[in-house]
Amino acid sequence: MSTTPLKHLIDDHTQPGELVRTLEGESLICTACGHLCKLKPGQRGVCKVRYNSEGTLRVPLNYVAGIHNDPIEKKPFFHALPGSLAMSFGMLGCDFHCAYCQNWFTSQALRDGRATVESTHMTASEVCDVAKRNGSKTVVSTYNEPLITSEWAVEVFKEARQRGLRTAFVSNGHGTPEVIEYLSPWVDFYKIDLKTFSEKNYRRLGGNLSAVLDTIRRVYLAGMWTEIVTLVVPGYNDSDLEFAEIAQFIASISTDIPWHVTAFHPDYKMQGRGRTPVPTLLKAREKGKQAGLKFVYSGNIPGQAENAENTYCPECNEVLIERVGFRVLKNYLQAGACPKCRGPIAGCWK
Repeated sequence: MSTTPLKHLIDDHTQPGELVRTLEGESLICTACGHLCKLKPGQRGVCKVRYNSEGTLRVPLNYVAGIHNDPIEKKPFFHALPGSLAMSFGMLGCDFHCAYCQNWFTSQALRDGRATVESTHMTASEVCDVAKRNGSKTVVSTYNEPLITSEWAVEVFKEARQRGLRTAFVSNGHGTPEVIEYLSPWVDFYKIDLKTFSEKNYRRLGGNLSAVLDTIRRVYLAGMWTEIVTLVVPGYNDSDLEFAEIAQFIASISTDIPWHVTAFHPDYKMQGRGRTPVPTLLKAREKGKQAGLKFVYSGNIPGQAENAENTYCPECNEVLIERVGFRVLKNYLQAGACPKCRGPIAGCWK
């Protein structure tokens, strides 16, 4: 495996894209994300990594900007193979430009000169080899925005399925009907960031709320196991009204969808804002419960949020999984059911 400078990476590691609508005069529309970029020959999309080359959409292939074996709880998935390992791989670029991005060194690589400038050549088979060698049960496309590298992810996931591995996306959810249809046969678990319930604030991040809400619905209805994360940023998306609106929206799709309300810490271009107070996360959790959500978790503050990292039976309140941070301390589930009342618990447990 060799390392390639960024300036050569885009042109040397691409293939023709499948998420595309062709137009007259060699123009095309990329359908990988909610921007639906209309590209003339020579133009790049908002993400900077998908571009029109003489009427052909070129998209990333055969490299990683990061690959790590993580607890699956770190993604976070709390209802998918708890306590197992997930081989997380990422590429470069994003269709958003969030000021508080915690993965900006890969996601903003083509916008910010301080970000990652090198990546490693790897094939789909090599990614899965690493996963198998390290005891991973799942391979996860993450770190940058995986929607913009969907063709590469599907190539990895097809290989993963042949090896008996599960597959997952960790995404901002700024999708299209076409990309969700394309991904749905190959993705087992799908985590989506619902960053705010304000269209204005989504525009500031570089996207639109309606595309994210539509994607959440489509992902769930397509049968991919869905978990939602809201990073709670003080003074940005932490009002009672916004918590209630997000919770009510999730509940309108399914009360079985886990909602993770996670603590912000200063990062990237938002260094001057303080960390999220624990009472704020507990308030969000309360709003989730009031909306009827069965599973609401507080994250990024291990052991500080009144056991809000544990999974409880929604019927009898029995402790089902005890966690601190990304560690599973005890798993009492029996064949995906509560050991006390025998009620089935939504998730992918095997």
